[in-house]
Amino acid sequence: MKSATQKFVAVATAALLGTTALAVPTFAANVPEGVTLADEQTFTYRVLDEHSSVDPQIVEDVTGSELVRDLFEGLLNQNADGELVPGVATEWSANEDNTQWTFKLREDAKWSDGTAVTAGDFVYAWKRLVNPELASPYAWFGELMSIENAAEIIAGDMEPSELGVEAPDEHTLVVNLSAPLPYFPAMTTHASTFPSPQWVIEEHGDAWTRPENIVTNGAYVLTEHVPQERSVRVKSDTYWDAENTVLETVTALVINDENQALTRFLAGELDRTEVPTGQYPRLKEEHPDAAISFPRLCTYYYNVNLRENGPEALKDVKVRQALAYAIDRNVITDQILQGGQTPAYTFTPGATANFEVPSVPFAEMTQAERDEAAKSLMEEAGYGSDNPLELSILYNTSEAHREVATVIAQMWEQKLGVTTTLNNMEWNTFLEARGNGDYEVARAGWCGDYNEASTFLDLMQTESGYNDSAYSNEEVDSLLSEAKTLTDPSANYTRVEEIVAEEMPVLPIYHYAGVYMLNPQIQEWPVNNVEQNWYSKDLYRVAE
Repeated sequence: MKSATQKFVAVATAALLGTTALAVPTFAANVPEGVTLADEQTFTYRVLDEHSSVDPQIVEDVTGSELVRDLFEGLLNQNADGELVPGVATEWSANEDNTQWTFKLREDAKWSDGTAVTAGDFVYAWKRLVNPELASPYAWFGELMSIENAAEIIAGDMEPSELGVEAPDEHTLVVNLSAPLPYFPAMTTHASTFPSPQWVIEEHGDAWTRPENIVTNGAYVLTEHVPQERSVRVKSDTYWDAENTVLETVTALVINDENQALTRFLAGELDRTEVPTGQYPRLKEEHPDAAISFPRLCTYYYNVNLRENGPEALKDVKVRQALAYAIDRNVITDQILQGGQTPAYTFTPGATANFEVPSVPFAEMTQAERDEAAKSLMEEAGYGSDNPLELSILYNTSEAHREVATVIAQMWEQKLGVTTTLNNMEWNTFLEARGNGDYEVARAGWCGDYNEASTFLDLMQTESGYNDSAYSNEEVDSLLSEAKTLTDPSANYTRVEEIVAEEMPVLPIYHYAGVYMLNPQIQEWPVNNVEQNWYSKDLYRVAE
Protein backbone atom coordinates (compact mmCIF):
# COMPACT_ATOMS: atom_id res chain seq x y z
CA MET A 1 0.00 0.00 0.00
CA LYS A 2 2.91 2.37 0.65
CA SER A 3 3.98 2.27 -2.98
CA ALA A 4 0.53 3.42 -4.06
CA THR A 5 0.44 6.37 -1.68
CA GLN A 6 2.06 9.03 -3.84
CA LYS A 7 -0.51 9.02 -6.60
CA PHE A 8 -3.25 9.71 -4.05
CA VAL A 9 -1.50 12.69 -2.47
CA ALA A 10 -2.19 14.83 -5.51
CA VAL A 11 -5.84 13.84 -5.48
CA ALA A 12 -6.32 14.70 -1.81
CA THR A 13 -4.37 17.94 -2.16
CA ALA A 14 -6.35 18.95 -5.21
CA ALA A 15 -9.61 18.36 -3.39
CA LEU A 16 -8.57 20.46 -0.44
CA LEU A 17 -7.46 23.29 -2.72
CA GLY A 18 -10.72 23.26 -4.61
CA THR A 19 -9.31 22.11 -7.95
CA THR A 20 -10.42 19.19 -10.03
CA ALA A 21 -9.40 15.78 -8.75
CA LEU A 22 -8.57 13.19 -11.37
CA ALA A 23 -10.27 9.84 -11.41
CA VAL A 24 -7.99 7.20 -9.92
CA PRO A 25 -8.72 3.70 -8.69
CA THR A 26 -9.41 3.15 -5.03
CA PHE A 27 -7.25 0.36 -3.69
CA ALA A 28 -8.60 -2.28 -1.38
CA ALA A 29 -6.39 -4.91 0.25
CA ASN A 30 -3.03 -4.82 -1.49
CA VAL A 31 -1.39 -8.18 -0.85
CA PRO A 32 2.32 -8.13 -1.75
CA GLU A 33 3.74 -10.85 -3.96
CA GLY A 34 5.05 -13.84 -2.07
CA VAL A 35 2.68 -13.41 0.88
CA THR A 36 0.76 -16.54 1.83
CA LEU A 37 -2.77 -15.77 2.89
CA ALA A 38 -4.52 -17.71 5.64
CA ASP A 39 -7.12 -20.21 4.47
CA GLU A 40 -9.76 -18.55 6.66
CA GLN A 41 -10.00 -14.81 6.09
CA THR A 42 -11.61 -13.70 9.35
CA PHE A 43 -11.12 -10.78 11.73
CA THR A 44 -12.61 -10.77 15.23
CA TYR A 45 -12.22 -7.77 17.51
CA ARG A 46 -13.46 -6.55 20.86
CA VAL A 47 -15.63 -3.50 21.51
CA LEU A 48 -16.40 -2.10 24.94
CA ASP A 49 -20.07 -1.29 24.42
CA GLU A 50 -23.02 -2.02 22.17
CA HIS A 51 -22.96 0.36 19.19
CA SER A 52 -25.51 3.17 19.05
CA SER A 53 -26.80 2.26 15.56
CA VAL A 54 -25.79 1.12 12.07
CA ASP A 55 -28.03 3.72 10.47
CA PRO A 56 -25.59 6.20 8.84
CA GLN A 57 -27.73 9.18 9.80
CA ILE A 58 -28.24 8.00 13.40
CA VAL A 59 -24.90 6.50 14.47
CA GLU A 60 -23.02 8.71 16.94
CA ASP A 61 -20.20 6.60 18.39
CA VAL A 62 -16.82 5.27 17.26
CA THR A 63 -17.87 1.63 17.53
CA GLY A 64 -20.95 2.15 15.40
CA SER A 65 -19.03 4.19 12.85
CA GLU A 66 -16.56 1.33 12.40
CA LEU A 67 -19.47 -0.92 11.47
CA VAL A 68 -21.05 1.68 9.20
CA ARG A 69 -17.81 2.22 7.25
CA ASP A 70 -17.87 -1.48 6.36
CA LEU A 71 -21.57 -1.69 5.59
CA PHE A 72 -21.88 1.57 3.66
CA GLU A 73 -19.58 3.56 1.42
CA GLY A 74 -19.62 7.33 1.17
CA LEU A 75 -18.35 9.62 -1.53
CA LEU A 76 -14.73 9.36 -0.37
CA ASN A 77 -12.64 7.04 1.77
CA GLN A 78 -9.24 7.38 3.43
CA ASN A 79 -6.10 5.40 2.78
CA ALA A 80 -3.69 4.05 5.39
CA ASP A 81 -2.14 7.49 5.84
CA GLY A 82 -5.46 9.29 6.20
CA GLU A 83 -5.38 10.77 2.70
CA LEU A 84 -8.55 11.07 0.65
CA VAL A 85 -9.20 8.40 -1.98
CA PRO A 86 -12.27 7.68 -4.11
CA GLY A 87 -15.24 5.84 -2.67
CA VAL A 88 -18.51 5.99 -4.57
CA ALA A 89 -17.18 9.20 -6.13
CA THR A 90 -14.30 8.91 -8.59
CA GLU A 91 -13.87 12.65 -9.26
CA TRP A 92 -14.61 15.76 -7.26
CA SER A 93 -14.10 19.46 -7.97
CA ALA A 94 -15.11 22.89 -6.72
CA ASN A 95 -15.97 26.21 -8.29
CA GLU A 96 -13.55 29.12 -7.93
CA ASP A 97 -14.59 30.17 -4.42
CA ASN A 98 -15.27 26.70 -2.97
CA THR A 99 -18.98 27.34 -2.53
CA GLN A 100 -20.12 24.58 -4.89
CA TRP A 101 -18.73 21.05 -5.00
CA THR A 102 -19.44 18.52 -7.73
CA PHE A 103 -18.90 14.78 -7.34
CA LYS A 104 -18.92 12.28 -10.20
CA LEU A 105 -20.08 8.84 -9.06
CA ARG A 106 -18.89 5.48 -10.36
CA GLU A 107 -21.35 3.61 -12.53
CA ASP A 108 -20.58 0.17 -11.07
CA ALA A 109 -21.58 0.94 -7.46
CA LYS A 110 -24.47 -1.26 -6.30
CA TRP A 111 -26.58 -1.85 -3.23
CA SER A 112 -26.57 -5.33 -1.75
CA ASP A 113 -29.97 -6.04 -3.35
CA GLY A 114 -28.48 -5.30 -6.78
CA THR A 115 -29.96 -1.81 -7.15
CA ALA A 116 -27.59 0.81 -8.60
CA VAL A 117 -26.22 3.43 -6.22
CA THR A 118 -27.16 6.87 -7.53
CA ALA A 119 -26.63 10.51 -6.63
CA GLY A 120 -30.24 10.53 -5.50
CA ASP A 121 -29.34 8.14 -2.67
CA PHE A 122 -26.98 10.78 -1.29
CA VAL A 123 -29.52 13.56 -1.77
CA TYR A 124 -32.08 11.51 0.17
CA ALA A 125 -29.61 10.68 2.95
CA TRP A 126 -28.41 14.26 3.43
CA LYS A 127 -31.94 15.67 3.51
CA ARG A 128 -32.83 12.92 5.95
CA LEU A 129 -29.85 13.88 8.16
CA VAL A 130 -31.04 17.47 8.69
CA ASN A 131 -34.75 16.67 8.85
CA PRO A 132 -35.97 17.52 12.38
CA GLU A 133 -38.40 14.60 12.20
CA LEU A 134 -35.47 12.15 12.31
CA ALA A 135 -33.90 13.99 15.26
CA SER A 136 -30.45 12.75 14.26
CA PRO A 137 -27.82 13.36 16.95
CA TYR A 138 -25.55 14.38 14.06
CA ALA A 139 -27.99 16.75 12.30
CA TRP A 140 -25.68 19.61 13.26
CA PHE A 141 -22.97 18.08 11.05
CA GLY A 142 -24.98 19.15 8.00
CA GLU A 143 -24.80 22.72 9.27
CA LEU A 144 -21.11 22.29 10.08
CA MET A 145 -20.55 21.30 6.45
CA SER A 146 -22.07 24.67 5.50
CA ILE A 147 -24.60 23.03 3.18
CA GLU A 148 -26.97 25.71 1.94
CA ASN A 149 -30.12 26.04 4.11
CA ALA A 150 -29.02 23.26 6.52
CA ALA A 151 -29.19 25.55 9.57
CA GLU A 152 -32.66 26.79 8.68
CA ILE A 153 -33.95 23.26 8.05
CA ILE A 154 -32.57 21.97 11.35
CA ALA A 155 -34.24 24.90 13.10
CA GLY A 156 -37.57 24.02 11.45
CA ASP A 157 -37.73 27.25 9.44
CA MET A 158 -37.36 25.57 6.03
CA GLU A 159 -38.31 22.23 4.50
CA PRO A 160 -35.68 19.48 3.97
CA SER A 161 -36.45 19.66 0.24
CA GLU A 162 -34.70 23.05 0.20
CA LEU A 163 -31.29 21.66 1.25
CA GLY A 164 -28.56 22.80 -1.13
CA VAL A 165 -27.86 19.40 -2.65
CA GLU A 166 -29.06 18.08 -6.01
CA ALA A 167 -28.61 15.25 -8.50
CA PRO A 168 -28.69 16.62 -12.08
CA ASP A 169 -28.24 13.01 -13.24
CA GLU A 170 -27.80 9.59 -11.63
CA HIS A 171 -24.01 9.90 -11.41
CA THR A 172 -23.55 13.57 -10.54
CA LEU A 173 -23.99 15.11 -7.09
CA VAL A 174 -23.86 18.89 -6.72
CA VAL A 175 -23.56 20.49 -3.27
CA ASN A 176 -24.09 24.22 -2.74
CA LEU A 177 -22.55 25.78 0.35
CA SER A 178 -23.46 28.89 2.31
CA ALA A 179 -19.77 29.63 2.89
CA PRO A 180 -16.48 28.63 1.21
CA LEU A 181 -15.17 25.39 2.65
CA PRO A 182 -11.91 24.15 1.10
CA TYR A 183 -11.83 21.03 3.27
CA PHE A 184 -15.41 20.00 2.42
CA PRO A 185 -14.35 16.72 0.69
CA ALA A 186 -12.63 15.56 3.89
CA MET A 187 -15.96 15.83 5.72
CA THR A 188 -17.59 13.31 3.37
CA THR A 189 -15.68 10.44 4.97
CA HIS A 190 -17.95 10.83 7.99
CA ALA A 191 -20.63 8.18 8.43
CA SER A 192 -23.50 10.69 8.61
CA THR A 193 -22.90 11.59 4.94
CA PHE A 194 -23.17 8.04 3.62
CA PRO A 195 -26.09 7.12 1.34
CA SER A 196 -29.24 5.43 2.61
CA PRO A 197 -31.70 3.17 0.72
CA GLN A 198 -34.95 5.14 0.68
CA TRP A 199 -37.08 2.21 -0.50
CA VAL A 200 -35.90 -0.01 2.36
CA ILE A 201 -36.39 2.67 5.03
CA GLU A 202 -39.89 3.43 3.76
CA GLU A 203 -40.81 -0.25 3.81
CA HIS A 204 -39.38 -1.21 7.22
CA GLY A 205 -39.19 2.05 9.19
CA ASP A 206 -36.99 1.86 12.30
CA ALA A 207 -36.51 -1.88 11.71
CA TRP A 208 -34.67 -1.31 8.42
CA THR A 209 -31.24 -1.91 9.98
CA ARG A 210 -32.03 -5.41 11.22
CA PRO A 211 -29.95 -8.09 9.44
CA GLU A 212 -33.04 -9.54 7.75
CA ASN A 213 -34.01 -6.13 6.31
CA ILE A 214 -30.90 -4.06 5.82
CA VAL A 215 -29.59 -3.17 2.36
CA THR A 216 -26.07 -1.71 2.19
CA ASN A 217 -23.65 -0.45 -0.45
CA GLY A 218 -20.34 -1.11 1.30
CA ALA A 219 -17.86 -3.95 1.13
CA TYR A 220 -19.80 -5.98 3.73
CA VAL A 221 -23.36 -6.92 4.65
CA LEU A 222 -24.74 -7.39 8.16
CA THR A 223 -25.65 -11.03 8.73
CA GLU A 224 -26.07 -11.20 12.50
CA HIS A 225 -26.63 -8.83 15.41
CA VAL A 226 -27.16 -9.99 18.98
CA PRO A 227 -27.46 -6.84 21.14
CA GLN A 228 -24.85 -6.54 23.88
CA GLU A 229 -23.11 -9.62 22.49
CA ARG A 230 -21.91 -9.54 18.88
CA SER A 231 -22.43 -8.33 15.32
CA VAL A 232 -21.20 -10.14 12.23
CA ARG A 233 -20.57 -8.74 8.76
CA VAL A 234 -19.74 -10.79 5.70
CA LYS A 235 -18.13 -9.79 2.41
CA SER A 236 -20.64 -8.42 -0.10
CA ASP A 237 -20.71 -9.96 -3.56
CA THR A 238 -22.30 -6.82 -5.02
CA TYR A 239 -19.62 -4.38 -3.84
CA TRP A 240 -17.90 -2.83 -6.85
CA ASP A 241 -14.43 -3.89 -5.62
CA ALA A 242 -15.36 -7.26 -4.12
CA GLU A 243 -12.63 -8.92 -6.19
CA ASN A 244 -9.96 -7.09 -4.17
CA THR A 245 -11.64 -7.50 -0.78
CA VAL A 246 -9.86 -10.30 1.07
CA LEU A 247 -11.40 -10.61 4.54
CA GLU A 248 -14.56 -12.71 4.32
CA THR A 249 -16.01 -12.33 7.82
CA VAL A 250 -15.62 -9.58 10.42
CA THR A 251 -17.02 -10.03 13.93
CA ALA A 252 -17.30 -7.45 16.71
CA LEU A 253 -17.72 -8.92 20.20
CA VAL A 254 -19.03 -6.79 23.07
CA ILE A 255 -16.78 -7.44 26.08
CA ASN A 256 -17.18 -4.91 28.89
CA ASP A 257 -14.19 -6.15 30.92
CA GLU A 258 -10.84 -5.17 29.36
CA ASN A 259 -8.91 -7.81 31.32
CA GLN A 260 -11.29 -10.54 30.19
CA ALA A 261 -10.82 -9.28 26.64
CA LEU A 262 -7.04 -9.53 27.01
CA THR A 263 -7.35 -13.09 28.29
CA ARG A 264 -9.43 -14.00 25.26
CA PHE A 265 -6.93 -12.31 22.94
CA LEU A 266 -4.05 -14.29 24.43
CA ALA A 267 -6.15 -17.45 24.05
CA GLY A 268 -6.51 -16.73 20.32
CA GLU A 269 -10.22 -15.84 20.42
CA LEU A 270 -9.69 -12.21 19.39
CA ASP A 271 -7.52 -10.56 16.76
CA ARG A 272 -7.65 -7.11 18.33
CA THR A 273 -8.41 -5.64 21.74
CA GLU A 274 -7.50 -2.54 23.69
CA VAL A 275 -4.58 -2.87 26.09
CA PRO A 276 -5.86 -2.72 29.69
CA THR A 277 -5.00 0.39 31.62
CA GLY A 278 -1.37 0.48 32.75
CA GLN A 279 -0.37 -2.82 31.13
CA TYR A 280 1.21 -1.62 27.88
CA PRO A 281 4.87 -1.62 29.09
CA ARG A 282 4.59 -5.23 30.28
CA LEU A 283 2.70 -6.45 27.24
CA LYS A 284 5.07 -4.69 24.84
CA GLU A 285 7.96 -6.53 26.45
CA GLU A 286 6.17 -9.90 26.50
CA HIS A 287 4.45 -9.61 23.10
CA PRO A 288 6.48 -7.13 21.02
CA ASP A 289 4.84 -8.18 17.75
CA ALA A 290 1.31 -7.71 19.07
CA ALA A 291 1.38 -4.67 21.39
CA ILE A 292 1.18 -1.38 19.47
CA SER A 293 0.72 2.29 20.38
CA PHE A 294 0.29 5.26 18.05
CA PRO A 295 -1.16 8.82 18.21
CA ARG A 296 -4.90 9.33 17.79
CA LEU A 297 -6.90 12.38 16.79
CA CYS A 298 -8.87 12.26 20.05
CA THR A 299 -9.18 14.12 23.33
CA TYR A 300 -10.33 12.72 26.67
CA TYR A 301 -12.00 15.37 28.81
CA TYR A 302 -14.66 16.10 31.41
CA ASN A 303 -17.80 18.09 30.64
CA VAL A 304 -18.90 20.57 33.29
CA ASN A 305 -22.67 21.08 33.44
CA LEU A 306 -23.29 24.79 32.84
CA ARG A 307 -27.06 24.54 32.36
CA GLU A 308 -29.35 26.76 34.42
CA ASN A 309 -30.37 23.74 36.50
CA GLY A 310 -26.75 22.59 36.86
CA PRO A 311 -24.77 22.86 40.11
CA GLU A 312 -24.46 26.46 41.30
CA ALA A 313 -20.80 25.97 42.21
CA LEU A 314 -19.84 25.05 38.66
CA LYS A 315 -21.20 28.35 37.34
CA ASP A 316 -18.24 30.00 39.08
CA VAL A 317 -15.27 30.08 36.69
CA LYS A 318 -12.88 29.98 39.68
CA VAL A 319 -14.26 26.60 40.72
CA ARG A 320 -13.90 25.25 37.18
CA GLN A 321 -10.35 26.55 36.94
CA ALA A 322 -9.48 25.05 40.33
CA LEU A 323 -10.82 21.65 39.28
CA ALA A 324 -8.84 21.79 36.03
CA TYR A 325 -5.59 22.94 37.62
CA ALA A 326 -5.69 20.29 40.36
CA ILE A 327 -5.66 17.42 37.84
CA ASP A 328 -2.10 16.12 37.53
CA ARG A 329 -2.24 14.94 33.95
CA ASN A 330 1.25 13.44 34.02
CA VAL A 331 0.22 11.08 36.78
CA ILE A 332 -2.71 9.93 34.64
CA THR A 333 -0.72 9.44 31.42
CA ASP A 334 2.56 8.16 32.89
CA GLN A 335 1.46 6.21 35.95
CA ILE A 336 -2.14 5.16 35.29
CA LEU A 337 -2.53 4.73 31.52
CA GLN A 338 1.10 4.14 30.45
CA GLY A 339 0.21 3.63 26.80
CA GLY A 340 1.63 6.65 24.99
CA GLN A 341 -1.18 9.11 25.82
CA THR A 342 -0.12 12.75 26.26
CA PRO A 343 -1.35 15.37 28.78
CA ALA A 344 -3.97 17.74 27.38
CA TYR A 345 -4.06 21.44 28.21
CA THR A 346 -5.91 22.42 25.03
CA PHE A 347 -8.98 20.79 23.55
CA THR A 348 -7.49 20.23 20.10
CA PRO A 349 -4.70 17.59 19.86
CA GLY A 350 -1.33 18.44 18.40
CA ALA A 351 -1.80 15.60 15.89
CA THR A 352 -4.41 17.73 14.07
CA ALA A 353 -3.35 18.78 10.57
CA ASN A 354 -2.11 22.37 10.23
CA PHE A 355 -2.72 23.06 13.93
CA GLU A 356 -0.04 24.47 16.19
CA VAL A 357 -0.85 23.93 19.86
CA PRO A 358 -1.08 27.40 21.43
CA SER A 359 0.56 28.28 24.70
CA VAL A 360 -2.10 28.68 27.40
CA PRO A 361 -1.10 30.01 30.84
CA PHE A 362 -1.96 27.00 33.01
CA ALA A 363 0.03 24.70 30.71
CA GLU A 364 3.16 26.75 31.37
CA MET A 365 2.93 26.29 35.16
CA THR A 366 4.53 23.46 37.08
CA GLN A 367 2.06 21.10 38.72
CA ALA A 368 3.01 22.54 42.12
CA GLU A 369 2.14 26.01 40.83
CA ARG A 370 -1.17 24.75 39.43
CA ASP A 371 -1.99 23.12 42.76
CA GLU A 372 -1.32 26.34 44.69
CA ALA A 373 -3.39 28.35 42.23
CA ALA A 374 -6.21 25.80 42.48
CA LYS A 375 -6.32 26.08 46.28
CA SER A 376 -6.42 29.89 46.12
CA LEU A 377 -9.15 29.88 43.49
CA MET A 378 -11.30 27.49 45.50
CA GLU A 379 -10.92 29.61 48.62
CA GLU A 380 -11.81 32.76 46.65
CA ALA A 381 -14.94 30.96 45.45
CA GLY A 382 -15.91 30.35 49.08
CA TYR A 383 -15.18 26.64 49.41
CA GLY A 384 -12.95 24.98 51.98
CA SER A 385 -12.97 22.79 55.07
CA ASP A 386 -15.85 24.76 56.58
CA ASN A 387 -17.82 24.69 53.31
CA PRO A 388 -16.70 21.63 51.33
CA LEU A 389 -17.79 21.21 47.72
CA GLU A 390 -19.55 17.98 46.78
CA LEU A 391 -19.56 16.74 43.17
CA SER A 392 -20.35 13.60 41.21
CA ILE A 393 -18.53 12.27 38.14
CA LEU A 394 -20.60 10.40 35.57
CA TYR A 395 -18.85 7.91 33.29
CA ASN A 396 -19.77 5.00 31.06
CA THR A 397 -18.90 1.58 32.45
CA SER A 398 -15.23 0.83 31.86
CA GLU A 399 -12.32 -0.09 34.11
CA ALA A 400 -10.17 2.60 32.47
CA HIS A 401 -12.79 5.32 32.96
CA ARG A 402 -13.25 4.20 36.57
CA GLU A 403 -9.52 4.38 37.28
CA VAL A 404 -9.18 7.84 35.77
CA ALA A 405 -12.24 9.09 37.67
CA THR A 406 -10.94 7.56 40.91
CA VAL A 407 -7.54 9.24 40.70
CA ILE A 408 -9.07 12.61 39.74
CA ALA A 409 -11.50 12.34 42.67
CA GLN A 410 -8.53 11.67 44.97
CA MET A 411 -6.66 14.70 43.60
CA TRP A 412 -9.68 16.94 44.14
CA GLU A 413 -10.18 15.67 47.67
CA GLN A 414 -6.55 15.83 48.76
CA LYS A 415 -5.81 19.23 47.19
CA LEU A 416 -9.16 21.02 47.36
CA GLY A 417 -11.23 19.16 49.95
CA VAL A 418 -13.83 18.24 47.32
CA THR A 419 -15.94 15.18 48.11
CA THR A 420 -16.57 13.30 44.87
CA THR A 421 -18.91 10.40 44.18
CA LEU A 422 -18.53 8.19 41.09
CA ASN A 423 -21.53 7.19 39.00
CA ASN A 424 -21.21 4.73 36.12
CA MET A 425 -23.83 3.87 33.49
CA GLU A 426 -24.17 1.54 30.51
CA TRP A 427 -23.20 3.31 27.26
CA ASN A 428 -26.57 4.22 25.73
CA THR A 429 -28.03 5.22 29.11
CA PHE A 430 -24.92 7.31 29.75
CA LEU A 431 -25.25 9.06 26.37
CA GLU A 432 -28.85 9.96 27.13
CA ALA A 433 -28.07 11.24 30.62
CA ARG A 434 -25.12 13.33 29.47
CA GLY A 435 -27.01 14.70 26.48
CA ASN A 436 -29.95 15.68 28.71
CA GLY A 437 -27.71 17.36 31.25
CA ASP A 438 -28.47 14.85 34.00
CA TYR A 439 -25.00 15.10 35.53
CA GLU A 440 -22.61 17.45 37.34
CA VAL A 441 -19.26 16.47 35.80
CA ALA A 442 -19.27 13.87 33.02
CA ARG A 443 -16.59 11.91 31.25
CA ALA A 444 -16.32 12.62 27.51
CA GLY A 445 -14.11 11.79 24.58
CA TRP A 446 -14.02 13.31 21.13
CA CYS A 447 -12.33 11.88 18.05
CA GLY A 448 -12.09 14.12 15.01
CA ASP A 449 -14.75 13.66 12.34
CA TYR A 450 -12.22 15.07 9.88
CA ASN A 451 -8.62 16.25 10.24
CA GLU A 452 -8.99 19.99 10.90
CA ALA A 453 -9.13 21.89 14.18
CA SER A 454 -12.75 22.92 13.69
CA THR A 455 -13.84 19.32 14.25
CA PHE A 456 -12.90 19.85 17.91
CA LEU A 457 -13.49 23.55 18.47
CA ASP A 458 -16.94 23.59 16.88
CA LEU A 459 -18.10 21.65 19.94
CA MET A 460 -17.64 24.91 21.82
CA GLN A 461 -20.30 26.64 19.69
CA THR A 462 -23.51 27.45 21.52
CA GLU A 463 -25.68 25.41 19.14
CA SER A 464 -23.36 22.42 18.63
CA GLY A 465 -25.14 19.08 18.95
CA TYR A 466 -22.35 17.81 21.19
CA ASN A 467 -21.92 20.87 23.37
CA ASP A 468 -22.92 18.74 26.34
CA SER A 469 -21.67 21.35 28.81
CA ALA A 470 -24.21 23.83 27.36
CA TYR A 471 -21.40 26.38 27.07
CA SER A 472 -22.16 29.69 25.36
CA ASN A 473 -19.75 32.47 24.52
CA GLU A 474 -20.52 35.09 21.87
CA GLU A 475 -16.86 35.69 21.04
CA VAL A 476 -16.23 31.97 20.55
CA ASP A 477 -19.30 31.68 18.31
CA SER A 478 -18.13 34.66 16.25
CA LEU A 479 -14.54 33.41 15.95
CA LEU A 480 -15.62 29.96 14.80
CA SER A 481 -18.12 31.36 12.32
CA GLU A 482 -15.49 33.67 10.87
CA ALA A 483 -12.92 30.85 10.73
CA LYS A 484 -14.95 29.08 8.05
CA THR A 485 -14.41 32.01 5.68
CA LEU A 486 -10.65 32.38 6.27
CA THR A 487 -7.85 30.91 4.19
CA ASP A 488 -5.79 30.63 7.38
CA PRO A 489 -8.04 30.37 10.47
CA SER A 490 -5.20 29.51 12.88
CA ALA A 491 -5.37 32.85 14.76
CA ASN A 492 -9.08 32.28 15.42
CA TYR A 493 -8.43 28.74 16.63
CA THR A 494 -5.67 29.96 18.95
CA ARG A 495 -7.98 32.57 20.46
CA VAL A 496 -10.77 30.02 21.00
CA GLU A 497 -8.35 27.70 22.81
CA GLU A 498 -7.23 30.61 25.00
CA ILE A 499 -10.83 31.40 25.92
CA VAL A 500 -11.62 27.74 26.67
CA ALA A 501 -8.49 27.49 28.86
CA GLU A 502 -9.67 30.57 30.75
CA GLU A 503 -13.35 29.71 31.14
CA MET A 504 -12.99 25.90 31.44
CA PRO A 505 -16.38 24.72 30.12
CA VAL A 506 -14.56 21.43 29.61
CA LEU A 507 -11.56 20.03 31.47
CA PRO A 508 -9.06 18.54 28.95
CA ILE A 509 -7.25 15.58 30.49
CA TYR A 510 -5.26 13.72 27.83
CA HIS A 511 -4.92 13.13 24.11
CA TYR A 512 -5.47 9.53 23.09
CA ALA A 513 -3.12 6.94 21.72
CA GLY A 514 -4.28 3.83 19.92
CA VAL A 515 -3.09 1.15 22.34
CA TYR A 516 -3.93 -2.30 21.01
CA MET A 517 -3.06 -5.92 21.10
CA LEU A 518 -3.22 -6.78 17.40
CA ASN A 519 -2.73 -10.27 15.97
CA PRO A 520 0.38 -10.03 13.73
CA GLN A 521 -1.49 -12.14 11.17
CA ILE A 522 -3.76 -9.15 10.51
CA GLN A 523 -1.91 -6.94 8.04
CA GLU A 524 -2.21 -3.29 6.92
CA TRP A 525 -3.70 -1.80 10.08
CA PRO A 526 -3.57 1.99 9.34
CA VAL A 527 -1.40 3.15 12.27
CA ASN A 528 -0.48 6.31 10.34
CA ASN A 529 -4.11 7.41 10.05
CA VAL A 530 -4.61 9.52 13.19
CA GLU A 531 -8.39 9.52 12.62
CA GLN A 532 -8.33 5.69 12.67
CA ASN A 533 -10.91 5.45 9.91
CA TRP A 534 -10.16 1.82 9.14
CA TYR A 535 -11.90 -0.34 6.56
CA SER A 536 -11.98 -4.13 6.73
CA LYS A 537 -11.69 -4.26 2.94
CA ASP A 538 -8.13 -2.92 3.25
CA LEU A 539 -7.01 -5.66 5.67
CA TYR A 540 -6.01 -9.27 5.13
CA ARG A 541 -4.91 -12.25 7.20
CA VAL A 542 -1.62 -14.01 6.49
CA ALA A 543 -0.90 -17.65 7.24
CA GLU A 544 0.77 -18.47 10.54
